[in-house]
Amino acid sequence: MTNLILATDSYKHSHFLQYPPEARAMSAYIEARPNDFADEVLFMGLQPYLMDHLARPITAADIDEAEAICAAHGVPFNREGWQIILDEHRGYLPIEIRALPEGMIVPTGVPMVQVETTDPRLPWLATFIETVLLRAIWYPTTVATLSRQCRLIIRAGLEKTSEDVEGQLPFKLHDFGARGTSSGESAGLGGMAHLVNFMGTDTMEGLIAARRYYGADMAGFSIPAAEHSTMTSWGREREEKAYAQMLDAFDGEGKVVAVVSDSYDLDAALTGIWGGTLREKVLARKGTLVVRPDSGDPVETPVRAVKTLWEAFGGTVNAKGYRVLDPHVRVIQGDGMTPVTIARLIDRLIEEGFAIDNIAFGMGGGLLQQVNRDTLRFAMKANAMRDAEGVWHDVAKAPATDPGKASKAGRQAVIAEACRLVARRVDDVDESNDLLRPVWRNGAMLVRHSFDELRARAA
Repeated sequence: MTNLILATDSYKHSHFLQYPPEARAMSAYIEARPNDFADEVLFMGLQPYLMDHLARPITAADIDEAEAICAAHGVPFNREGWQIILDEHRGYLPIEIRALPEGMIVPTGVPMVQVETTDPRLPWLATFIETVLLRAIWYPTTVATLSRQCRLIIRAGLEKTSEDVEGQLPFKLHDFGARGTSSGESAGLGGMAHLVNFMGTDTMEGLIAARRYYGADMAGFSIPAAEHSTMTSWGREREEKAYAQMLDAFDGEGKVVAVVSDSYDLDAALTGIWGGTLREKVLARKGTLVVRPDSGDPVETPVRAVKTLWEAFGGTVNAKGYRVLDPHVRVIQGDGMTPVTIARLIDRLIEEGFAIDNIAFGMGGGLLQQVNRDTLRFAMKANAMRDAEGVWHDVAKAPATDPGKASKAGRQAVIAEACRLVARRVDDVDESNDLLRPVWRNGAMLVRHSFDELRARAA
């Protein structure tokens, strides 16, 4: 999937024949329209698109392949236009992309990206790239926004109950979603997006993506952890020995090990093994045991686990009046976690008098896969056309059947107004105040963000 000419919808190959004859340039923008999921989004994902797609010039072989496929497929092919790009632009698309800084928190309805063509013979290019550009942005932005919502919920719980909010927060939501994604690329982009908000992950493709695209040496961390296959391989009669092996194999100062404990009977494991036969062994360790329930009610089961561990191991009451388990034991709940169930679980722990220090959360496919373009109502729309006289004309849609799909007319600028980002027409603002800054022009990358910058803006 490396031929940029074919990285589009079939019908877009006919669009060069559809624009008015006086068209010399087109402008189009990308936004998340107002939706029921989030009022603001965490923008990211443009830089990987620039590096993986636009930084690779098209070749004569690409043109030949695309021409053959379009002919057989039944759609027109603009051989002349693509030949201009190859011969006169060294294979790079003659476009300019302006964008907000990645990592920025953007209200819905505010453009994040604006594309404008720069060769008057090729005005159709601005919207031709919609398919792959929109896909490159909506997915990581949506995952980052979902992850951020969880972060805000968890932060609120920590602020109410914990004495170490900033120390606890980065590792409170762990990404287990790699196996639930549709591809390795999705795991990389989605896993990377989550790491803007947190530092816990088992999605190794996300680490590679953060390193490759944003220069992060190591963006996330994990710990040794058991799964059902390793625990059940010992057989039910040796469940205690399986747990003891985990304690012995991963002991050490400050080390943490997670053990799934419901392969057979969670309550029996909590009372009879962890809080019974292995209690002294747990307390003698230098590290922390994290007990993981993996079935049952996603709220009440981990609450019961925390209460049972308190009865077995005790702990302290912090300055805010909430109970914190002995540092040798903690709980992680990864099964059935969503923003809604995380919030419910936090509320229940608080009701029971426990600090959120006692628990971490995990998400899998719900974090990286159960999202789509309509989650945040992403769209890319043309907003202006320049004619042969150099005059820009407004372009917009205003469907009577759905006013919510009306698009913005005129080239857009984004400014900070009363501590909030708002969209304005370019002609109505001072250019120096426009936060949509050029990041790509005619094959040249003008801005490169680091992962630390994304995290700082998002925070």
